[in-house]
Amino acid sequence: MSLPLLLFFIQFLSPSLQQFPRPCTTPDVLRSKRCCPVWPGDGSVCGSLSGRGFCQDVTVSDLPNGPQYPHSGLDDREQWPLVFYNQTCQCAGNYMGFDCGECKFGYFGANCGERRESVRKNIFQLSVSERQRFISYLNLAKTTVSPDYMIVTGVYSQMNNGSTPMFTNISVYDLFVWMHYYVSRDALLGGPGNVWADIDFAHESAAFLPWHRVYLLFWEHEIRKLTGDFNFTIPYWDWRDAQDCQVCTDELMGARSPLNPNLISPSSVFSSWKVICSQPEDYNQREVLCDGSPEGPLLRNPGNHDRKRVPRLPTSADVESVLSLTEYETGLMDRRANMSFRNALEGFASPETGLAVTGQSLMHNSLHALMNGSMSSVQGSANDPIFLLHHAFVDSIFEQWQRRHQPPRTHYPTANAPIGHNDGYYMVPFIPLYRNGDYFLSTKALGYEYAYLQDPSQRFVQEFLTPYLEQARQIWRWLLAAGILGAAVVGIIAAIITVACHRRTRRRKSSAYGERQPLLNSSEEEGSTSYQTTL
Repeated sequence: MSLPLLLFFIQFLSPSLQQFPRPCTTPDVLRSKRCCPVWPGDGSVCGSLSGRGFCQDVTVSDLPNGPQYPHSGLDDREQWPLVFYNQTCQCAGNYMGFDCGECKFGYFGANCGERRESVRKNIFQLSVSERQRFISYLNLAKTTVSPDYMIVTGVYSQMNNGSTPMFTNISVYDLFVWMHYYVSRDALLGGPGNVWADIDFAHESAAFLPWHRVYLLFWEHEIRKLTGDFNFTIPYWDWRDAQDCQVCTDELMGARSPLNPNLISPSSVFSSWKVICSQPEDYNQREVLCDGSPEGPLLRNPGNHDRKRVPRLPTSADVESVLSLTEYETGLMDRRANMSFRNALEGFASPETGLAVTGQSLMHNSLHALMNGSMSSVQGSANDPIFLLHHAFVDSIFEQWQRRHQPPRTHYPTANAPIGHNDGYYMVPFIPLYRNGDYFLSTKALGYEYAYLQDPSQRFVQEFLTPYLEQARQIWRWLLAAGILGAAVVGIIAAIITVACHRRTRRRKSSAYGERQPLLNSSEEEGSTSYQTTL
């Protein structure tokens, strides 16, 4: 068996990384609050017999949060993940996963000893086959039930202390849609419509960029597992100076339907997609969580948005202005922060002045508003696959800022950020556990790079040479056949010319029989040709 195939089976048979792992959704696990599954590789808890990890108590940070969420003990996401689990696997070395059966980002191989750097490319620099592969992978993820995870459909207080679990199946793609909903949903305070809206564990504060960085890495990881293509990377859309939705074509993410401007073209596979978690007001009124049920077609009407809220899309100058801000977080560390790189990039502050604004969606936010559909609602925005292209580019800007300013981890807030955003807070809703501050570091440390941030020689290979080589690889049989046919044709023509010349030479020799020397010059009257002409 080849090494790539062996690696595929090892990765495929290992459970993966997000909540809620199937082994941890049973009544016994929920009652014990012990999410420490057995690793199938050696039959031991957390792979302990192989030195991969061990089961450990969860210790959460007790540093204070900001004043934005004044409640306590009302939301399952508070002090994540203690409401559900107080013991999880602690993995050693380069191992990762809720059972320590997988490798940390950037590491591969049966023992996670192979270090490899992946490169995310501009979607417009992908070859035709790479684009088609990306779209087919998306659709496969949308239509394949996740073998490793389930989603929670109720709050813990409804589960009778874990005796009546409330979980359901979900597709690989919709798992990530649901995760984005769950991390940003309103807190249910009790009673119809009684919610606290000023709460979000992944937006409007410091964790916005690290959380989405981990989110994309996990999504990338799941597609690799699903397809067996461990070279897959998420492409990005460089939207600087764009005037419209450049990726809204049937060759890419779907054009506008000629029958209904709010729908996707029937020529695109995305026209058949159904969205989930798109009705937060209804959930709040009914005091329920999104259960992953289909709720209608994917909506998108780019360009027909509120022009007062989004007067224009971000320019190269806007990006450069945001990159010049030296402080990651300032003030209250929320959407009102001034001169904060995070707040300006997220789109709650002016890129020109760095000052917080109201009534406008700028930078990152402006692209969500531009789509004027499923992607324009925070909780359901991941329904639109353009979300991935967009956030990959946002992540690349975060990486640019880190390389330019080299911020130490101490620049990330340790206390008084809104709930869920302090350095030591575990990211909701990931199992195994990852702290926000752990991902306040370069992409290179996590095993990936962006093509346009590479040095010129590497960039030439990735963006220009590689696509042509890929196309040549796809059509090499045709090129070989054409070469052979061309050689045969040339050979036939050469043979014909040789025979013709040979016959002509014989005739000339026959007519000149008896002459001692060839004629170098002949008169026109004689009707002969010169030697030079014959040659």
